[in-house]
Formats: sequence, structure tokens, C-alpha cells
Amino acid sequence: MKSLYGGIEGGGTKFVCAVGTGPQDLRAETRFPTTTPEETMGRAIEFFRQFEGLSALGFASFGPLDPRPDSPTYGHILPTPKPGWSNADVVGPLRAALGLPVVFDTDVNGAALAEARWGAAQNCDPVLYLTIGTGIGGGALVNGKLLHGLLHPEMGHIPLPRNPQIDPFPGICPFHGDCFEGLAAGPALEKRWGQKAETLPPNHTAWDLEAHYIALALRSYICTLSPQKIVIGGGVASQAQMLPLIRRKTQELLNGYVQAPAILDQIDDYIVLPGLGQRAGVLGAIALASPVS
Repeated sequence: MKSLYGGIEGGGTKFVCAVGTGPQDLRAETRFPTTTPEETMGRAIEFFRQFEGLSALGFASFGPLDPRPDSPTYGHILPTPKPGWSNADVVGPLRAALGLPVVFDTDVNGAALAEARWGAAQNCDPVLYLTIGTGIGGGALVNGKLLHGLLHPEMGHIPLPRNPQIDPFPGICPFHGDCFEGLAAGPALEKRWGQKAETLPPNHTAWDLEAHYIALALRSYICTLSPQKIVIGGGVASQAQMLPLIRRKTQELLNGYVQAPAILDQIDDYIVLPGLGQRAGVLGAIALASPVS
């Protein structure tokens, strides 16, 4: 009998919980708003208590967080702008209530793992998964393992060159101002243009500037991680006009330096949307819990 796993995609606005073994076998799913840690984790526990025989639980969460199992703050959300969640222990209550092993990592690392196992990045290594929406985050699979170090990658906070004459907007990141997230996340677009990103027309100048910033970031990631596949999720990249713009600008910014067919003439298959669609996050949580089969 195949082992059954639970998965939690913990987002800043909503949580998604599911039980299954993979994309073809999701047996139950629920979603609810992210409120306080106590209420939110309580609802997750209530959902998983319905199921007997779970082997493990994967938790792919918003960050920053501590993913180091040997750390005293493992399973905690680290200081965050999200009210009430700084230093919250989110893994401890799950273990205590359910008596299950819990594998804890970032939502983007989980999505990178799921896309490599089941989605658009199968048979690729390294893999880069980037999400561009309310925030910007990146996860990476390198040599078959999710990338960790001091904590976990913070790809949304790399510096980007900004020309103040072309873009006088100073950025909104409370830590770094005009870092990648400060310039290109959904709230930055809304602040810069005075309306929500999804209400901007496809031919608005905002999208050309947005693609420029994303391509600048991708140039850095390509030159440092050398990924075999880049998967971009989140609401901003799902705009129909964005991926072609991002691909073209990435080629222009690399300027022929990376002499790989994936960049030179296969860019449409190199920078792609998630193969698992909007389920990449919760499937990433299930992938964290389940060994490679």
C-alpha cells in the first residue's frame, strides 16, 4: 500500500492543506485565510486529524524561516513584517498534536522540488523556481538537494541597478529600498503606478519596466547558479505578455556571454511557467514529506 502524505502550503494570505501522494493523487484539500498563528495552525491540525495512516507532513511556508533541524528555532517563522507571526513556532504544534514527522522549508524551495519531480523541470538540475507576486522569493534544487546555507536563499532581496531618470520610484522594501522585491513585487507596482497590477492594461509601460527588472535578476541567477531550467510562478508572471518580454530581455542582458543553446535559441523552453500551475505550492509540501519514488 502506497504511503500517504500531508502537505501545507503556508502563504501570507492563505493556507492550503492537502493529503495525497502526488499530482495524480490528491485525495482531499482545503484552504483558509492566514490569520493568527494559533488559529491558522489550529485549522490545519483540525484538517489533518481526519486522516489516519499519514506517514509524514510537509510544510512549505512563507518566510523568512528557520529550516535547520539542529537549530533551537527550527520550525519558527523569523522576524517578519506580517503582524503576529514573528518568532512563531509553527512546526511544534503540528508535531505535538499529530505525532508525525514534519519537514519544514520555504514555499519556493518546495515548489522547486515539486516542479523538478513532477512538473516543468523534470530531468533538470540545477532548477530555479521564482515566484513574483505579493513578494518575490526563489528556491533552488542543486545536485538533487534543496539549497540551504545560513538559512535559505533570499533571492527577492538582491540589489538591481536602477536608473533614477527612467524610474524615480525608490522601492518599497523596508530593509533595502530598491532591491528586486522592492522594485518588482505586486505592491511595488501598485505603489509606483497608483493601481493594482492586475488592472494595468497589457500595453502599459509598467510591464516593460517590470520585465527589465526580472531579466536583470535572472541574469544574476543564471551567472551564479547556472540553472538548467527556470520556472516562474506568481501572479505577475502569469500575465500573458510577460514571459515573451522576460525571455527577450534576458537574452539581451546576457549579451551572448552564456554560450548555451538553452539561452541562445531554446529560451522558450528554458524560462517557463510552472508545469503544476497553481498547485505547485501544495504539491511542493507533499514532495517535501515524501521520498523520491
